[in-house]
Amino acid sequence: MAALKVCYSGGIGHGSTTLTCSANHTIPFSSNQITIFPTNTALSSFYRGRNFVQVHALLSFHSKTHFPLCPLPATKKATRIPPPMATGGMKEDLPPALDSTSDPPPIFDGTTRLYISYTCPYAQRVWITRNCKGLQDKIKLVPIDLKNRPAWYKEKVYPANKVPALEHNNEVKGESLDLIKYIDSHFEGPSLMPEDPAKKEFAEELFSYIDSFYKTVTSSFKGDGSEAGVAFDNIETALSKFEDGPFFLGHFSLVDIAYAPFIERFHPFLSDVKNYDITLGRPKLATWLQEMNKIEAYKQTRLDPKELVESYKKRFMAQL
Repeated sequence: MAALKVCYSGGIGHGSTTLTCSANHTIPFSSNQITIFPTNTALSSFYRGRNFVQVHALLSFHSKTHFPLCPLPATKKATRIPPPMATGGMKEDLPPALDSTSDPPPIFDGTTRLYISYTCPYAQRVWITRNCKGLQDKIKLVPIDLKNRPAWYKEKVYPANKVPALEHNNEVKGESLDLIKYIDSHFEGPSLMPEDPAKKEFAEELFSYIDSFYKTVTSSFKGDGSEAGVAFDNIETALSKFEDGPFFLGHFSLVDIAYAPFIERFHPFLSDVKNYDITLGRPKLATWLQEMNKIEAYKQTRLDPKELVESYKKRFMAQL
């Protein structure tokens, strides 16, 4: 019987940012603890009684999982390109954010638009995906000032009043994980998901683990930051699953895009505020960070680490 470290969570809380940046799974936050549970799966979810309780567990990613495969929509096969070459090389002048004084764009005129905030990690996922596919000329960026949001955005574009949102084929879609998959499968450019069924299945497990990962790390801010160790140990284990590259699925994929905006923020914040280095004793994670920072499509979306630290201090330190 295998012994498994489990991240016990009641979900992920975004506080005041829930109406700003949309994760695919936003559920009330309660508490964290570590326990031992026998299982042979890589990631597990349990539901008890009327109250929703989610337990994301991470063991050996080499053991066989029993999750049904959640295939992505059918798409044309595309040639995989090594990450540093994988598009995004196109430089673009970023437009200013639209606020309450700005006029709306000509909505539903046939133009594909990606509504984002330059500071939102969920929107950053979709922005990275657009760049990696080389779609800078196909999908127009429309940044929104979330602190001074234009009324027309909720009224005419996206009633949920969140970012990211994608205007395509006279429809507006939301939710960042859904959007990165949608863009990968519905637009031209290099494929960002592997053909290997085992890698696809593992990708879905990692997508499911993101909320637990986020909550475990952010709840550690109340202490010295070391409680986040179990979450980053899980990431280190995940990065050890495949040996054909330094990324989660070996080759660069949507999984890396899904995690990058959050690790980009956690890394400098924990180092600055808690004096905790997430890469210490985790060589796979250290290499992953180095390789991610070589990808131009991702680098174009990054903010100054000092700005990220100050933003997180304002957001989280006031709660402690």
